[in-house]
Amino acid sequence: MKVAVYAGSFDPVTNGHMDIINRSTKLFDRLIVAVLNNCSKQYLFTPEERMDMLCVSTRGLKGIEVDSFSGLLIDYMVNKDANIIVKGLRAVSDFEYELQMASMNRKLNEDIETVFMMTSAQYSFLSSSLVKEVAMLGGCVDGLVPKYVGEKLKEKFNY
Repeated sequence: MKVAVYAGSFDPVTNGHMDIINRSTKLFDRLIVAVLNNCSKQYLFTPEERMDMLCVSTRGLKGIEVDSFSGLLIDYMVNKDANIIVKGLRAVSDFEYELQMASMNRKLNEDIETVFMMTSAQYSFLSSSLVKEVAMLGGCVDGLVPKYVGEKLKEKFNY
């Protein structure tokens, strides 16, 4: 069984993330979408809120599990009996960082592979940071995030 993990902050989940999730479900038997909890980072949404947005956004997709973790991704992978890390790439600049991470993960556990997946061109500019900035300034995020996430952004910024 091919079990893959797509890990990230998902603060919030965007349509770019959803593109990678949807396409990954066609490649792997099971996909764990894992929300990273890094206590040294400042998040807009709590881990529970991020998991809720992912659960609602992935409802109806087969073979998906939404979970959260802290610590090393490699340790989480071993605990979940997963052997493939999915990494979404938007641009060459993403590749440099992700290649470093993949190399380190490979050094830590050579049984775990990293698969790079380019996001669809229509989402190549999209990031959670940009979405938060647009939402904070009262801009429209329709088409950038799932509808439920857009509602949660409006609630968070009180408009």
